[in-house]
Amino acid sequence: MTDGKALRSNGRQDLQAFLKDVRALARPTVDTSAGRLIFALDATASREASWDKASALHAEMFEAASTSGSLQVQLCYYRGFQEFRATKWFDRAGPLLGAMTSVRCAAGRTQIGRVLSHIEKEHTAQKVAAAIIISDAFEESLDKAAHTAGNLGLRGCKLFIFQDGHDRNAKRAFTELARLSGGACCQFDETSADELRELLRAVAAYAAGGHEAARASLKDGRTQAARRLTQQLEP
Repeated sequence: MTDGKALRSNGRQDLQAFLKDVRALARPTVDTSAGRLIFALDATASREASWDKASALHAEMFEAASTSGSLQVQLCYYRGFQEFRATKWFDRAGPLLGAMTSVRCAAGRTQIGRVLSHIEKEHTAQKVAAAIIISDAFEESLDKAAHTAGNLGLRGCKLFIFQDGHDRNAKRAFTELARLSGGACCQFDETSADELRELLRAVAAYAAGGHEAARASLKDGRTQAARRLTQQLEP
């Protein structure tokens, strides 16, 4: 059995690495249109317990972004047997929350590759500043997914991947995909909801207005992760 202290220690190291990666990101090109963020969720059966948590946290992404610039968010998710769905683009938290609360998890394999292809398609149509992916597993070809992630990075769309749990294969894959896109990867579990909340808000603010917006959104952050992120974003 894995020692609990070791898991907590690894979690802190991952958060620190994530914060370092966010600091190193280049500021997005200034655009007069709303920043666009894709929020991609694993809705397979193994994540049923975490789905409500994600629904509750997403509204705070809008709160963080509202003071720094406009933000549009698209929800996409996969579940069951090759089921993949994407919503329209939302500019308010309410309708997006409604879309999320109507989803029920269903057993199936991961479809990270399909998520990445969708992000690439949307980015080709109109710039997507960043994409958040929340999942607990990776069951596909890493080579193929890595190729798409690398293309997204070259074209200016960064992946922020949040791993639910501590699966080693998933961690290796997600870390590589985030690296290739120029984004960041971080693990979380049932004990780190506050940290996840602050980090989601930071990514949303980044998508809406760049580093200055991310710093402003976390100025009064209460969690240790928020304080570290604020410090690391200082010039």
